[in-house]
Amino acid sequence: MPAQREKFTEAYLKQLKPAEKLYEVHDLELKGLRVRVMPSGVKSFTILYRNAEGRQIRYTVGQYGKITLKRAYELAKEALGEVAARKDPQEKKRKARQVANMPTFEQFLDGAYGDWVKANRKDGKATVARLKTCFKKDLGCKKLNTITAWQVEKWASKRRKDGKAAATINRDITALKAALSKAVEWSLLETHPLATVKPLKVDKHARTRYLDEDEEKRLRKALAARDAKLKKERASANLWRKQRGYPHMPEFAGYFDHMVPMVLLSLNTGVRRGELFQLCWSDVDLKRCIMTVRGSTAKANKTRHIPLNTEAVDVLKTWMGRDSNPLVFPSRNGRPFNNVKKAWTAILDAAKVKDFRWHDLRHTFASKLVMAGVDLNTVRELLGHADLKMTLRYAHLAPEHKADAVAKLVQS
Repeated sequence: MPAQREKFTEAYLKQLKPAEKLYEVHDLELKGLRVRVMPSGVKSFTILYRNAEGRQIRYTVGQYGKITLKRAYELAKEALGEVAARKDPQEKKRKARQVANMPTFEQFLDGAYGDWVKANRKDGKATVARLKTCFKKDLGCKKLNTITAWQVEKWASKRRKDGKAAATINRDITALKAALSKAVEWSLLETHPLATVKPLKVDKHARTRYLDEDEEKRLRKALAARDAKLKKERASANLWRKQRGYPHMPEFAGYFDHMVPMVLLSLNTGVRRGELFQLCWSDVDLKRCIMTVRGSTAKANKTRHIPLNTEAVDVLKTWMGRDSNPLVFPSRNGRPFNNVKKAWTAILDAAKVKDFRWHDLRHTFASKLVMAGVDLNTVRELLGHADLKMTLRYAHLAPEHKADAVAKLVQS
């Protein structure tokens, strides 16, 4: 049945009545424009065209009553012009909707990205907290498609003037870039707005903090003194409880304080703090003297096996058997520790060790290996570094390799 064709006028459009089924009327003046009349009485201006894949697409120009016939002609001509230029008017409308529904950076963190990063990254919760702390004030209320490289460069300059280390600023920007990369991957953004932002220059050969021989002695002495003090306090408390008929609290012949075996094991294995907190007894093989860091707890998501030296084995044997918890170092509530900052700070103060973080125990482990002549690739494997770049920070601790290389010139 041939399509009904009429010259569209305001009077004609007003008198169109709905039927039991929807029907269409084609305009005689503008080829391609038609009006659809729904059984509900709604009248819409549409055009039909084929997209790049050859599929027929119906594009709604607007609803009669909300736009005039004159405006319908203008919009239809614009859409048909895009079709003639091999552009898809639906894509333009989709992008317009996308921009209208674009979340702000804060909404993105509280919604899609926050949910994803918490589910897929071990440090997801901390990542979201870091992004909010660093960027909420400057970028929080901005829609994702309005964030620019200039805004972030300006933020970085201000942070640098405020005394923040370049390495810290670079880590913050890396976290921001990762979040916006997901926005691109999920088609919220067409291109990455920070693609041109380069990291600040940092000294890649800066001093690596590790314990010298005297500092390590003082640290070990402080650990032993803390353990002895806590044992004495528990014995005194139990005597007081016994005199009053109260239940006796457990006393241990080995280590009383969890900090002692945690620090000693870190010094002898170089495990990261998070890996230590998640370590289970099932990861420890004392017969073969091997400790396994599971990929699910490792920073690089890669399982590695660390040989245990005699001190590490003795530490674990002394510590084991205290309770039935599968964790080697459970917190008071039986779950993994979040941090041990308070106890660690007290130990460092007692040992008079300055400017030293928990992570520097890992540096101490690596530095002692290199100074003992262990090759850098073996150190890399023990530390779980993805490539040798991170391990090279310890290369200067083995100057004899460079000396041997220069000596060969004389030999030749």
